[in-house]
Amino acid sequence: MGRERAWRKQEEIKRKKIEKEVSMKSTTITLEHGAGGEVMQALIGEIILKNFNSKSAGSVGLESLDDGSTVKLENFDSNSELVLTTDSHVIIPAFFPETNIGRLAVAGTINDLTMMGAKPLALTCAVIVPEGFPMDDFEAIIKTMAVTAAEAEVPIITGDTKTVEKDALDSIILNTAGLGITAAEIPVRDSGLSPGDKVLVTGTIGDHGISLMAHREGFDFDTDLVSDSAPLWKLIEPLLELKTPEGAAVITAMKDPTRGGLANALNEMAEKSEAGILLEEEDIPFKPAVSAACEMLGLDPLEVANEGKAVIGVKAGFEEKVLEILKKHPYGKDAAVIGEVTSENKGEVVLRNRFGGMRYVDVPAGDPIPRVC
Repeated sequence: MGRERAWRKQEEIKRKKIEKEVSMKSTTITLEHGAGGEVMQALIGEIILKNFNSKSAGSVGLESLDDGSTVKLENFDSNSELVLTTDSHVIIPAFFPETNIGRLAVAGTINDLTMMGAKPLALTCAVIVPEGFPMDDFEAIIKTMAVTAAEAEVPIITGDTKTVEKDALDSIILNTAGLGITAAEIPVRDSGLSPGDKVLVTGTIGDHGISLMAHREGFDFDTDLVSDSAPLWKLIEPLLELKTPEGAAVITAMKDPTRGGLANALNEMAEKSEAGILLEEEDIPFKPAVSAACEMLGLDPLEVANEGKAVIGVKAGFEEKVLEILKKHPYGKDAAVIGEVTSENKGEVVLRNRFGGMRYVDVPAGDPIPRVC
């Protein structure tokens, strides 16, 4: 019995050794890649650490593989506040024209911080991958995250990797959290609109949702439309320095029109600000391909998701200065004033069409294009 037990133990050791070697050479993700052992360490070292060039914001960074990382705070006003945000990304498919879920995850979290007027300091990244997910695709996503973070000059300093059975998940899931610090004493809020403020958008609306749907469903719109996913901190940062002669901030509110699109973002801003918003339809920028696709499919382009745009409230009289700054940046070249804040129709958004007719822009009942972020 003792010899048999010893033999079985040796065979089990051999089997596990073979499984480990197979997993480490595998071209797809296996359960061992998230099991916490040597295979997982190899995945972290050979793919994640190798591709993330900026891994530290303090004395302990991602390369330490500790239980957490540190962020050094220096050269900030004592009245500044830390801003913490988190977001999960379940987009299908994980790859779409010219980019993938990795850019969406990094840019989306940076933009959440940016909309509150917070300078992004550091990001985290948690990955949940189904068994059988191609290793090359996994590395491509990691590389895209690294490139996007480098563009925004924000390090990814800590993270986590988990694997699940292939029947439990249909694609990769990313969760990113971001830490930022306010550039001013008071964070920018989406509830800061006041009557008289102008409403701006930083570029064309609906690009992400329509490009993703066309790719996912195989529609051929005879266009090179791609997702607008982009980190916006460098675009928005100069605006936060603008002041009125009285010393008040020129930027009164911001929000990124992601799920539910422009319609959802503006309704939320109007309700929270207890003010009305009057939109001018002819001033809202759309790419022709987006307008044509929405008309063909019966979609309201105002409800289609964006991943690289911002809606901005600006004190009246300063909108041209804000536009001038935005248009100097590639991500703001199509920026436009699209409406103004009113004391009427509090909590409502009203659209005036090119013929002078008016209609309410309702909160979308749901996302017309699911799993876009």
